[in-house]
This record gives sequence, C-alpha cells and structure tokens, in this order.
Amino acid sequence: MKIVVKVGTSTLTYENGQLNLEMMEKISRQISNLQNRGDKVILVTSGAIGAGMGKLNISKRPKTLPEKQSLAAIGQGLLIELYEKFFNEYGKTTAQLLLTKDDFSIRDRYLNISYTLSNLLKYNVVPIINENDTVTVDEIKIGDNDTLSALVASIIEADLLIILTDIDGLYDKDPREPDAKLIDVVEEFTDKLFEIAGGTGTNLGTGGMYTKIQAAKICYNSGVKMVIANGKLDNVLNRIANGEKIGTLFMPAQNPISNRKVWIAFNAHLAGKLVIDDGAKQAILNKGKSLLPSGIISTTGEYSVGDCVSIVDTDGREIARGLINYTSFEVNKIKGLKSTEIDKILGYKSYDEVIHRDNLVVIS
Repeated sequence: MKIVVKVGTSTLTYENGQLNLEMMEKISRQISNLQNRGDKVILVTSGAIGAGMGKLNISKRPKTLPEKQSLAAIGQGLLIELYEKFFNEYGKTTAQLLLTKDDFSIRDRYLNISYTLSNLLKYNVVPIINENDTVTVDEIKIGDNDTLSALVASIIEADLLIILTDIDGLYDKDPREPDAKLIDVVEEFTDKLFEIAGGTGTNLGTGGMYTKIQAAKICYNSGVKMVIANGKLDNVLNRIANGEKIGTLFMPAQNPISNRKVWIAFNAHLAGKLVIDDGAKQAILNKGKSLLPSGIISTTGEYSVGDCVSIVDTDGREIARGLINYTSFEVNKIKGLKSTEIDKILGYKSYDEVIHRDNLVVIS
C-alpha cells in the first residue's frame, strides 16, 4: 500500500513554537514500522518555520513573507536533521524534497516529481517533503501542506492520505460547540463540506479545516482515500493503516479522473478565462461535450495554444478547466461563431473545438 502522511505544525510543535521531539520520534517510528510491513510511505511535514521560531525563541508567527522565509531557512535544516536522526535509529534512509507550485503547474516538472518519488519508493527510502518556503513568493506558493500532501498523493497514485492534526476529525459544526458531532465517513464529496469548515488554524500553522477539505476534494477526484485524525492518538498511523475507524474517512470517487486530468484541474497554471453561455454550460456539464467557439461570450487573459484556462458561466462561477486549442487573439476573433466559420475568419482552422473534451475537466 502506498501511503502519504501529512503532519502539521500544530502537531509537531508546542504552543511556544519549540519542536515536540517526542511527537517527531513517534511519527518516525510508526512510519518505519509501516515500511517494515511492506508499505511505501511518504512524509509531508510542516514545521520549518516553527522550528526557526523555536531556535530564535519567537513565540508568535510572523506575518511578513521575508520574516517567514528567514525562519524557514533557519528551521528547515534543523527539521530534516532531526527526522534523519530519528529514522536512522530504525535503519531507514530519508530523502528531502522542497517543492513550489511551479513544480506542479509546469508539466515537465510535475512528471519529474512523479519519476523521482517512484524511484525513491522503489529504493525503500522515506521521502520527506515540504514546501520550499525560503524561495517562494505568493505567485508560486502552494500555500499549505494539506494541499501539498493531496497533490503528492495524487501524483504517485497513493492508496491513502493520512492528515494528522490537533483535532479528532471533521465535525458537523464548530467542534467548540457542545453538540458538535464527529463525522465518521464522507461517502461523496460536495461543496457543502466547505460550509462547515472553519478558517485557518493556530498562529503557528497556515492550515485549518478548510484547507483539509480542499485536500479531500483533490483526493476524491484522484481516487485516493483520505483520513483526518488526531496526531496525538497512540499508534495512530498503524491503526488507520490496519483499517481501524479513527477520525474522519473521506472515500474516493467511484470513477476518478485520470492523472492527466487531475493535473489540469488542480495543478496547471491558469493563463486566462472564458465566459460561456448557458447552452455551452449545459453541453459541458450534462453531455460531456467539447467547448465550441459558438458558446463563448468573452475571454480575458493572454494565453497560447496548450495553456490551461478557466471556464466560467455568466454568473462568474467556474464550471471547468481545460487546455486550449487557440490563442487568446484567435479566440477573440472566433468567439460566438460556428466551427464552420473559423477558416473564413482566421484563414485556417486547426480544430473545430476551442477545448476538446479530452482536455477538459468539470470543476463544479
């Protein structure tokens, strides 16, 4: 079984920002045991900024990007050194990967991540992954390790993603409410899950339940089971891997989309936007059709052939994403026209479709 384990800052650190070494050792031991029984495990870990805060005795997470990057630069080396020490005690070899959004949105880099991780797992190495906070800016930030862990689970076609946090799972309302109930299983993903998810988490981390629901959406469409559980529970990873009902289990879609379409939906950089009419919307959502120029009302952004664009309805609601067959200049000329008129307007016709259904993924 291929398993991705994500551990958040709130699980790895104390409230004062110092690393919880006992928790790091427990996680390393459990992952080592999973590997001993034949599982392939990847660890996505937060904690670099928290480790840097602890090193400098800073108790409140900074707000500016340069401060965060500086603390990450200080803490990342400490974090991986400690993990390597703990895993070495159980005879395990680790490898460090620091990733940015561009590593997923650029197709060649995306494939290289897949190849590298597959080979590391083949060598029985435990890859330890974190976002490269020291070099990222807002434009290339993934933003949180919940999303990062789901992208990793998708790219390696994992069987299970386990997200360890400081609460027991997803509740039907704010868990601080006395009548809040833990949701044991989510059979089918709907956007209503976002409505019961809160904001960001502690002052040491960037994620909250909302980002975990975003991760669940990626996993659902990718065919990956996901569990949110309390990282402080005894032997939690092994118990979940053995099928024990702990936390909240998110079941995957019965008919997940292909790895390529997962990349289009959740990884590819959006270069522009197309506004379509209701007829085109219904054809895409209900009939699985391609997008023809006749259904396009307007377009924004500058994009080239093969770029990924967002498709929205007249209310501005995103319904799909896809790889486009024409440039933004060409789409502006042929929007609203029949496919038979493309050659007359452009002097050539590369495709009948602006976006073919094989390169289109429904989002809503």
